[in-house]
Amino acid sequence: MRLGIGRTALVIVLTIALAGCGISGPGDVSGLRRVVGIDLIGARGATQEDQRKIDRTVAGLCGGDVWNRDECARHGKGR
Repeated sequence: MRLGIGRTALVIVLTIALAGCGISGPGDVSGLRRVVGIDLIGARGATQEDQRKIDRTVAGLCGGDVWNRDECARHGKGR
């Protein structure tokens, strides 16, 4: 009898946990949007203004620690 109660409890807990994962909505990305910004919209890298948009986006990625120090340094190479 005791073994049956343990299995039943396990099944109930797993069912609740899995159901919770299945019904959750998309996460909030406002924090990422604040770090990355929206400057890249429409930028193609063809003009100086496009490059400034790219640089502002990279500055946000580096300042927000999304990119590591080496990745940030590679962005500026070749200029």
